Amino acid sequence: MTDRRPSRFARVIAALTEHHLDALLVTGRANIRYVTGFSGSSALLLVTPRDSVLITDFRYQTQVAEEVGDLVRIRVESTSLWEGLWSELGHYAGRAVIGFDSAHVTHREFQRFLDDAAGARWQWRPQGEIVETMRESKDEDEVALIERAAGIATRALANTLQQTHAGLTELEVAGILEKALRDEGSEAHPFEAIVASGPRSALPHARATGRIIERDDLLLLDFGAESGGYCSDVTRTVVVGRAADEVRTVYDIVRAANERAAGAVRAGMTGASADAVARDYISAAGYGDDFGHSLGHGIGLEVHEAPRLARTAAAKLPADTVVTIEPGIYRPEWGGVRIEDDVYLGADGPRILTDFTHELLELSA
Repeated sequence: MTDRRPSRFARVIAALTEHHLDALLVTGRANIRYVTGFSGSSALLLVTPRDSVLITDFRYQTQVAEEVGDLVRIRVESTSLWEGLWSELGHYAGRAVIGFDSAHVTHREFQRFLDDAAGARWQWRPQGEIVETMRESKDEDEVALIERAAGIATRALANTLQQTHAGLTELEVAGILEKALRDEGSEAHPFEAIVASGPRSALPHARATGRIIERDDLLLLDFGAESGGYCSDVTRTVVVGRAADEVRTVYDIVRAANERAAGAVRAGMTGASADAVARDYISAAGYGDDFGHSLGHGIGLEVHEAPRLARTAAAKLPADTVVTIEPGIYRPEWGGVRIEDDVYLGADGPRILTDFTHELLELSA
């Protein structure tokens, strides 16, 4: 794979001038990894036009050298990352305007800026979208990693469904799924797997419980895999037994909404317009009130990142982004159906990265 870090760093440096900043403090883990390659859990990245530094702690002194190399200067702190930051900033002569990752700074950390940063010597400016905006468009290596993660996820799903039957609990199915993901090579679980059966499938973000799956239950599974730090996000809904006519009706509506949206979404259209493709179809079928969440979101180093595909998303979808398409219908005490795919928005139109059937599967009970 091509080392994209130097060009990414150059873009961040260029953004300093564009945003009238002397420096940028990057604290979000995904942002730091995107720019430097460092995957540790403890770091601060101070970007300046001439001398950028990555500050981490003793636990990562070997890892940081291997992952970052000589891209930036590395400082390993034995006590506090923040003390290291103040020391680095002490080299500035005169007043400096420093942007910071506003979406990734806690109130306590911001208070550090006010309390510990030598008073009026430094001006801190919220600047939360410099790296996030860069991350929206994926290069070919990033798309390949997401597609690999999608393949891991769909193979794990196939293995899990072969072992799923009535009498198992949701937690047992979640355990089978999580093991299958690891067996297929997933580096991590990007989020806690959702396994919801029967009426609990009406909960879009249900947590797996000890509920026993019954014959003819709906079973909704929403999960992801990770490859090279990049995530996939997949949902399928099946029936453990035989599907009732009403289940087939609802399923067919959700499937058609998914396929219409996945085929119509394009770079350059707004997130609201993309959302409307699926939402209008579900509403015309009489289930508009039962589709309460947005159509989708961006995916990459984080399982939820920009852009958004939602009724309120006025921003245009950038070229080469990867988004989820996940329409659903949820009816309390009855159950829910959601079908989710990961879709790459390239120059030639959308390409689905999740290769798994949309047919309604009826598992042997």
